[in-house]
Amino acid sequence: MITIGMLHHRKDPETVMKAYAFAAVAEAEGANFFYFSPGEVNLLNRTIRGQVYVNGKWQTRYMPFPDVIYNAGSPEKLSKAKEVIDELKKEIPFTTHSIGNKWSVNRRLKEAKDFASYLIPTEAVKNTEHFITYIAAFKKVVFKPIDGRKGKGIYFIVQEGDRFSLKGEGTNKKYTVSQLNAFIKQKLSQGTYIIQPYIQSVTKSGQVFDFRLHVQKNGKGEWVITTIYPRVAPKGSIIANINSGGYTNYLEPFLEQEFKEDAINIKRKLEYFSLALAKHLDDLQMEKYGEVIDEIGIDIGMDQDLKLWIYEVNWRPGCPPAFYLELDVVKNTVHYAMYIAKNQRSIQEKIREAKRKAAKKEQGTPIIAITGSAGKTTTKAFLSSILSKKWNIFESKDYWNTTEHTKKHAAEINSSHQAVVLEYGMAYPGVITEHCQIIQPNMSIVTNVGLAHVGNFNGDPRGVAKAKSELIHGMDQSGVLCLNKDNDNSRYLETQNFNGTTITVGIKKPADYQAYDVQYTDQGMSFKIKLQNEEIELFIPIFGEHHVYNALSAIAIADHLGFSPMEIKTGLLFKKPPRRLTIYNCKNNITMIDDTVHSHPEGVRAALDVLTNLARHRKIAIIGQMRELGDIREREYRKLGDFIQQQKIDILITYGFRTEEIGDQAKRQGMQANNVYHFTDREKLHDLLSTLIQKDDTILIKGASKTNMFETVKFIDKKYS
Repeated sequence: MITIGMLHHRKDPETVMKAYAFAAVAEAEGANFFYFSPGEVNLLNRTIRGQVYVNGKWQTRYMPFPDVIYNAGSPEKLSKAKEVIDELKKEIPFTTHSIGNKWSVNRRLKEAKDFASYLIPTEAVKNTEHFITYIAAFKKVVFKPIDGRKGKGIYFIVQEGDRFSLKGEGTNKKYTVSQLNAFIKQKLSQGTYIIQPYIQSVTKSGQVFDFRLHVQKNGKGEWVITTIYPRVAPKGSIIANINSGGYTNYLEPFLEQEFKEDAINIKRKLEYFSLALAKHLDDLQMEKYGEVIDEIGIDIGMDQDLKLWIYEVNWRPGCPPAFYLELDVVKNTVHYAMYIAKNQRSIQEKIREAKRKAAKKEQGTPIIAITGSAGKTTTKAFLSSILSKKWNIFESKDYWNTTEHTKKHAAEINSSHQAVVLEYGMAYPGVITEHCQIIQPNMSIVTNVGLAHVGNFNGDPRGVAKAKSELIHGMDQSGVLCLNKDNDNSRYLETQNFNGTTITVGIKKPADYQAYDVQYTDQGMSFKIKLQNEEIELFIPIFGEHHVYNALSAIAIADHLGFSPMEIKTGLLFKKPPRRLTIYNCKNNITMIDDTVHSHPEGVRAALDVLTNLARHRKIAIIGQMRELGDIREREYRKLGDFIQQQKIDILITYGFRTEEIGDQAKRQGMQANNVYHFTDREKLHDLLSTLIQKDDTILIKGASKTNMFETVKFIDKKYS
């Protein structure tokens, strides 16, 4: 006869309601059963001081080690006895093992990909700035503790113009930005919180609902559905948790009432989904830890398009509250405990097979190289942010894009990295070829072909394109190449003999990934795109249409790699590289735009476009010298002078060798001479700014790192902070 030991962190079985049910069912099914806690285990003589249910009472008896252990206690509380439990695990099979908290389960499903499209994007909130950026993208969010239980501590927050509506935990208030910041900061001081877009399932009468899917393994080791039932919230509630006042209903009448002719198909969808997800999580547990699980509860929502969304996965779910299924739940568990006691050899072979499949899946790591005259670092930051939502990635540091850096990267990349994202810089022919010889990419992005370093190619952008084409020739020829359809000079790239997949991005011309309705917002840029036959609105927390192109390249690669639209939308809320159109809000309503890393004519025009779109009063442009333009410098400076006058810049200040040519051309086009200044002495420039800057001005500082224009940023920040 098989003996089942029920392990729990509590010593007294009288305090554990289901202990009696297990004792009764085990006896009825022909198994011995006793209850114990870790402190009652004697590892030396292999006995346990357990509790046996006899004649209506729990009695203490010394028992030999059981054939199988039903693992019923809190993982956190049992962890205090980790050494004892680890010793028991070495020789006794456990029916199940903890799959972690909501955050770790979410992460595991993301990494495994199969069910990632059903996950609501979830972030651990780092700080108030992170929260505000997130709500700017999604407008409606849920803010809750990472280890919350029974619907406690959950807040629903909606952005409504410049104010925020907050509901939850008895609160229903309107907050300003500063009030919301204070609220979020106070909550973060108490523990870790996560944030999600708010995806609501709503009945015809306006009540929030969700579905609980309760699945278990049976006596054959197979996953079966214990029950599926809807939970409906009282009117005005934001979640349907029973502990928050929600109530349960029977599935079929509910589906017929709410979905009519779709009811049967939805029921089948829920049944298939529950079993498929349970099997998937079981496989992941075997792959990662060599363990099995026996029971989960899945809370899911269904949006207006009937798409399923995973709210959370619960290990050891509570017994369905209104259907008298407690004995059915216990019966499945007892039968499964008896099954694994008898079938350890086949279960261990199943675990080995799961591990073999996982190892095979690991092959084919995406290695993505990014080059281009502009946008490499920002594109890399966007793409890395998206991919890291699901994978462990290797990302090159900002501006680490020389061949010496690539050699260092080659030594640092290892088997734990599920994707690699690198910048390949170049100033001369042959450099990108060397990059590819060190690390050959299988996916590549050429952001654009412009005038950066054009002086090293006799002033001809076709020479730049030829050098950039070394990435196309040097990558895996069956890989994926992403190009900018709107960039005229990209037509010179040598793609004729590339045998892989080419995907294109654009705004103005038709492309595989085309953005439209591009708008400036208070926090960055918004735009629309069709992804997987669905129109979605996206947001990036950085200004400028040129950065939409950078985001599009990242979107194209991520979509090709199977990332869901929601994962992409969340990943675009990236950590912006420093000094790339960084906004400083100074006193007297003065706004400063810091763009002082690189400078070339296209980049200056893009930055001036941002200045024009952000400024509400006077527009001041401080433009530094552009190097490596060679023989085309004078022509390009004149074009910039034309553009500055077209943009109606109020005051132009140029700094550095021959940059006065820009101002001279602006004056020839009609700009007033007393609004144009030129300096080669930084101190004199700063003296002018001390008297020139007024309330409500917006100031752009644009220049390359080599011209030290960041010194001017620091000067203005110090004077007007």
